[in-house]
Amino acid sequence: MVSGSGGLQVRLGPLTLKNPILTASGTFGYGLEFTDFVDLSRLGGLCTKGLSLQPHAGNSPQRICETPAGMLNAIGLQNVGAAVFIEEKLPRLRQLGATVIANVWGDVEEDYVAVVEALERAEGLAAIELNISCPNVARGGMLFGNSPSATASLVSRVRAATRRPLIVKLSPNAPDLVESARAAREAGADVLSLVNTFVGMAIDPETARPRLSFGTGGLSGPAIRPLAVRMVYQVARALPDTPLMGIGGIEGLSDVLEFLAAGAWAVQVGTANFKDPGVSQRLVDELEAYCSARGRSAASLIGRALRSGTAAADAGAEG
Repeated sequence: MVSGSGGLQVRLGPLTLKNPILTASGTFGYGLEFTDFVDLSRLGGLCTKGLSLQPHAGNSPQRICETPAGMLNAIGLQNVGAAVFIEEKLPRLRQLGATVIANVWGDVEEDYVAVVEALERAEGLAAIELNISCPNVARGGMLFGNSPSATASLVSRVRAATRRPLIVKLSPNAPDLVESARAAREAGADVLSLVNTFVGMAIDPETARPRLSFGTGGLSGPAIRPLAVRMVYQVARALPDTPLMGIGGIEGLSDVLEFLAAGAWAVQVGTANFKDPGVSQRLVDELEAYCSARGRSAASLIGRALRSGTAAADAGAEG
């Protein structure tokens, strides 16, 4: 199911990582902003802010608000655009020895393909990650990730445009996450990352107005971790041998171990970066110490809960 060469190295299909600790898109800038806190070469990888073909300003403030055990954001995919990333950011990341995964987004399929084609000419990218939690403007604003057919169509077009490992980042807001995962995998995804943020809302009780200018936003942080772990487990059960990256509220080593046990082959650290900019490297160090003390590889920790899962868990029983 999962292969590793001892130590922390993990292999996710065609993608080999020095360790299973990555940073999540939208929470780590372009990586360069964190060099005072993290040696980027120590990480399994970093996922860039979502890239569009042209620079994008995102939403107007307020764009972030704190919630119990998490945060809401409606940044609106602000980014410098593919050309600036390739010319200004990527060369420096390569000098620093970072394993770079470019997250991309668009309003229609052609936008995704255009960004991926631009990135295809760049050197130093380990993989492409598709953010499919975006409204498809050609289909009335329905999220690409909410329709298995839309997911399959987009993934197949991008698959044809790149030779690099292709990761598809799944939305937890999809009506049937397993079907969305299956559609992405069958259309050519090498790896699935899950989950993106949950749609949420916060209202100021004094003004009775939404705290975010956009109204709703993406909920992330420890509050979503049990939901994300359940979703990773379900997809891992339904699609064995599919490389998965787990995302959702990871702050400590126990969280990493939980996601690996649930069937994630690697994890992405997100909201915790805002609270502790050095958390990702700390987790690499802690996982290394954990494995060394037990004489185990990181790969051997993957899927332990799947091998001891219960019928109740398989059926999604409620307590």
